[in-house]
Amino acid sequence: MQFVGKFLDKLFLSICPGITPTELFSIMTPKRQSAFVQRRRALLILSRVRLVAVTFAILTPLWIPIDFFVFGMTLAVYLAALRLFTSVAFVLLCVSFRGADTPSSARWALVWLLVVPTVFFLISHPLLGQFINGTSLQQIVAAGYAYLPFVMVAGLSVFPITATEGAGLSAPLLIAYLLVGILGYHVLPFGSYFGAFWLLFLLAVVATMAGMSQLHFMSQLVDQASHDGLTWAYNRRVGEEMVSQYFVNAARAGAPMALAFVDLDNFKSINDQYGHEDGDEALRMAAASLRRVLRRGDILIRWGGEEFVAVMANTDMDGAKVAVTRLQDSGLGVRPDGQMLTASVGVAERIADDATHWAMLVDKADQRMYAAKKSGKNRIVTGDSTPEAS
Repeated sequence: MQFVGKFLDKLFLSICPGITPTELFSIMTPKRQSAFVQRRRALLILSRVRLVAVTFAILTPLWIPIDFFVFGMTLAVYLAALRLFTSVAFVLLCVSFRGADTPSSARWALVWLLVVPTVFFLISHPLLGQFINGTSLQQIVAAGYAYLPFVMVAGLSVFPITATEGAGLSAPLLIAYLLVGILGYHVLPFGSYFGAFWLLFLLAVVATMAGMSQLHFMSQLVDQASHDGLTWAYNRRVGEEMVSQYFVNAARAGAPMALAFVDLDNFKSINDQYGHEDGDEALRMAAASLRRVLRRGDILIRWGGEEFVAVMANTDMDGAKVAVTRLQDSGLGVRPDGQMLTASVGVAERIADDATHWAMLVDKADQRMYAAKKSGKNRIVTGDSTPEAS
């Protein structure tokens, strides 16, 4: 099966160079990226949503004098009121998501960014269809209203989104455009309107693919910058940020959060006796073993040298102890001399240890790791318990 998987990967790369099936799958649906990529993506989306919202809040009312010049007083007043309400909605959108930083907030911000102009489009078109008398100048200005969905769909290309997100976000605009045409509120000729609908659909596909390309490129850059090149665990700089975020999320939800500080035993002797290449291989084996006992939502950080920190969300002290015991039972790998590679482990938990800051949790686990070292190595220390040998 492994051979077949590698063959399919090579076949896919020959057809679509630069992206593997796994990478393609990760940009098809949300939550398939690493936790760090998801947070970086959320921050980028939120910043761009605020920028677009502020821009539209300023530009939307600036068109009011043109409406008064081109259309009759009644229609111009209606459109002016609609524009002012829309501008206020964009301002509220910008203010509502200020300080937000979660993937859920980013998705909702994107949804509301498209809801506002969609509602504007659905209200403005019946008004235009009812009040304009068909002069050339009015038709030209009304066409600007008709092409609003094109602007919004094209705008999706500036956001790093997945395929399902692109489909879900563009669908309401497509439906709104089709609905206006079917109900007879279109301001363009009927044939042109439905020809334009096909163009709008193609534009949605292209914009979604552009967003997916952004997400793929961003994921590669963020993963390369955030991971240790040898073990592919998170590096310490990024790891500290993620421990902090996990701690804040756990504190908000009142949920447990466990942390294991893992230090490989007698690692220096591997480098001294066998060289750094064998030492690097031992680190890779240890990291791979640690990842096998961690769940998808857990993270592994190379804290420094031969030290690793495993962060386990929604895990109490007992659950963390089970995971670490399973790790030591299965082994961390084999040393160059044929002996088993072992580690001293200290475990801390947010609620059990009454930690009020993520650094306190790390310090607790670090202290217990040293206690395991002093008591003979290849030990697990949890809380105030007696060090346990594996």
